[in-house]
Amino acid sequence: MVTIMNTSKRSSAIKKISALAVFSAFAYLSLYAFRISGIGGFLTFDIKDTIVCLAAMIFGPVSGVTIALIVALIEMVTVSGTGPWGFLMNFVSTAVFAFVASCVYMYIPKIKKTMKGAIVGLLASVLATTLTMIILNLVITPIYLNTERVVVAQMVVPVLMPFNFLKSLLNASLVMVLYKPIKEVLRKARFITSNSENYKFDKKSILITVAGLVIVVACLLIFVFYMNGDFDFFKK
Repeated sequence: MVTIMNTSKRSSAIKKISALAVFSAFAYLSLYAFRISGIGGFLTFDIKDTIVCLAAMIFGPVSGVTIALIVALIEMVTVSGTGPWGFLMNFVSTAVFAFVASCVYMYIPKIKKTMKGAIVGLLASVLATTLTMIILNLVITPIYLNTERVVVAQMVVPVLMPFNFLKSLLNASLVMVLYKPIKEVLRKARFITSNSENYKFDKKSILITVAGLVIVVACLLIFVFYMNGDFDFFKK
């Protein structure tokens, strides 16, 4: 009996590691597949946070933070030109977004692993990430750009705050749209086992999906037409 249990645990661990490796790969590849660059003149949006957050909400906050660290490190030595400072900003942004959403969704009593918990968790992650990135921009950006902090402070309201809020909101909306389909794929592939989570694909979840898609489209339009972003597909 003990041998069977140990074998089962080992098999579950291998499946989890394999799934996290796949999420890490997709998060990194998304940097090449789709971007909106030049937002506000110098900011860039990608869907990496969406993929990492999905992993965190399925496998837990520690898994999400681990993927965020791995992808940020690989990004730093491959596609990023911002060095350690860019790595720090990328890692913290993704980690905070995934960690907060996952913790609320998986551990808060009464809303634990429910649709309400997912919505509350994602809204909390939007606010937490926006606030965190404003603080980081005020601390790190003057050092990185070798400029006065007051110059960066003047960018907070017109550029940095709306960008980070819309970026987080867009990623949160994508998570709501993709969470159920991705989880069903993982179940069918036996990467995760079925459980009693109260998250059914019913009329309410369909409504949430439609609302999420509307928010995604609205955020993309604002990035492109209001903040002058440019779409980059399959960037080399």
